[in-house]
Amino acid sequence: MTTVPTTTTTTIAIPSPDTGPALPILFAPANERARTRFLEFFAVHIRNPNTRRSYMRSAAEFSAWCEIRGVTSLATVQPIHVAAWIEELGTTHSVPTVKQRLAGIRALFDWLVIGQVMPTNPASSVRGPRHIVRRGKTPVLDPAEARQLLDAIDVSKPVGLRDRALIGLMVYSFARVGAALSLKVEDLYTQNRRLWVRLHEKGGKRHEVPCHHTLEVYIHDYMDGCSLWEDRKGYVFRTIDRNTKTLSDRPMPQANVWQMIRRRARQAEIETLIGCHTFRATGITAYLKNDGALEKAAQMASHASTRTTQLYDRRADEVSLDEVERILI
Repeated sequence: MTTVPTTTTTTIAIPSPDTGPALPILFAPANERARTRFLEFFAVHIRNPNTRRSYMRSAAEFSAWCEIRGVTSLATVQPIHVAAWIEELGTTHSVPTVKQRLAGIRALFDWLVIGQVMPTNPASSVRGPRHIVRRGKTPVLDPAEARQLLDAIDVSKPVGLRDRALIGLMVYSFARVGAALSLKVEDLYTQNRRLWVRLHEKGGKRHEVPCHHTLEVYIHDYMDGCSLWEDRKGYVFRTIDRNTKTLSDRPMPQANVWQMIRRRARQAEIETLIGCHTFRATGITAYLKNDGALEKAAQMASHASTRTTQLYDRRADEVSLDEVERILI
């Protein structure tokens, strides 16, 4: 078993080429070159841990689908098999998920073709379902609800200070949860008498943004209250040790953040089923409602295009609600 690091603190276990059955059944009977090439795709070619995990799932699910239908070797995989799998996925999964699965096996087969393991890519000619997005699906909070959530957090303990600072960071800086969790103490610095954060976003992009005055208070309260400023190489947002109930030196996993957000929402009596991305959309919508410029919002969110930022703009929701209320019966 080969352990491949996905971040500085997490790893992904990938079977070694000679383990055979540990690989997905479609790739296990292949020769050593094919098995090695399969593993290299995830360990060498894919650098993003989230993409690696998603593409590994695509390969495993397609392999299991093929096994049920008697397709147990790479040489027998045809475009009709990929097309039938995608068609079946469309009955149980959302369109974005289906397109992601197709992208995963298409990229994997491309890698095998380049390595001369397969003569052609059976997924290259398969078309995925159409998907046109004009409005994001992420649930958002209005400013009053966001304030209600933040004020409901008990900050008398380290866990409360941490949670308020983390949620505040995602609201006021439009930070993705992954960038927030990778934040280290050395990424907090003072410039022009204001606290700044250095976010490491997707694609290796480094994004620096000044803190809103409220966020600055939240971060200082957390860092001062937990004595974290001296640990320059340590992570800002850490897990709580179960025995001592104090902060550990381990970064929070993203799954823990989602659970924390749901728990905090219940405590604040917020019925909206919010998640990690909610605060990014909430912050962008609040900014635009207060006459913020779309181009500046895109810059603050580290979006390459304003079209992406518009997916987070939920100002039209209020217009729709007002129009619905005109139906006086």
